[in-house]
Amino acid sequence: MAGLVLEGIIAYPVTPFAPGEAGGVDTAALTTLVDRLIDAGCHAIAPLGSTGESAYLDDQEWYTTAEAALAAVARRVPAVVGVADLTTRNAVRRARFAEQAGADAVMVLPQSYWKLDEREVVRHFTAVADAVSVPVMIYNNPATSGIDLSPELMVSLVGQVENITMVKESSGDVQRMHRLAQLTDGELPFYNGSNPLALEAFAAGAAGWCTAAPCLIPGPVLALHRAVRDGDLDAAREVFYRQLPVLEFILRGGLPTTVKAGLALLGLDAGTPRRPLLPLDEPGTARLAELLAATA
Repeated sequence: MAGLVLEGIIAYPVTPFAPGEAGGVDTAALTTLVDRLIDAGCHAIAPLGSTGESAYLDDQEWYTTAEAALAAVARRVPAVVGVADLTTRNAVRRARFAEQAGADAVMVLPQSYWKLDEREVVRHFTAVADAVSVPVMIYNNPATSGIDLSPELMVSLVGQVENITMVKESSGDVQRMHRLAQLTDGELPFYNGSNPLALEAFAAGAAGWCTAAPCLIPGPVLALHRAVRDGDLDAAREVFYRQLPVLEFILRGGLPTTVKAGLALLGLDAGTPRRPLLPLDEPGTARLAELLAATA
């Protein structure tokens, strides 16, 4: 799978929890959600990203979620499992588990309590990549990880390690994407992870959009990709601006919180976020319902 290149809409499911504060992973609801995303036409599924509350799961919950999501995907589309941990040892362990469970690629987000220098970042990514044979996607999300990976560093990692082949850029700065394209003559597949930048990112050459939005509004999300692919800029603008209020709302309110609230409005109970995250309040839920109705 070293030659895998993802394209299009890479959908990020939440991790549903059973009712109650101590509720574990609801694998039946996760299977239903994955089926919905694939049936809607999403091009890949990426469990255990930030939307999937991976940082709030214990090891067994993480393994359960990875296994259930990959079983639900059943190789109908590519599956990319998010791997993030403070320790390299546990990141390696999770990456190996994901590969053995059937992941087509792993997306690695370095996390830090102590600030990591470039040497430590390189060692971390190299260790995870060396532990698996599937492709590795570098995930840059400084807002959640505490580490900001420069385009130059990410390109250097791609050049140094054979199976590090892709980059997900979620800093919210579209200039980073332009820089990735410039540094690699457009050869490096990179992916947008910032919902409000979707249109700009595709214009910058993004191979795909990594997003939880298809959990709620798959039609407009996929329509944007089709319009971009077909070179219809007017249609792309129209469908992007129609969905932008939802994209901004779910990002601003926290993706696990808002997406789970939206799924409940759409008839799929994915439980509540894991504390310290709290469910969306009543005014927020009412506003989300309005936005979803206006976007459909």
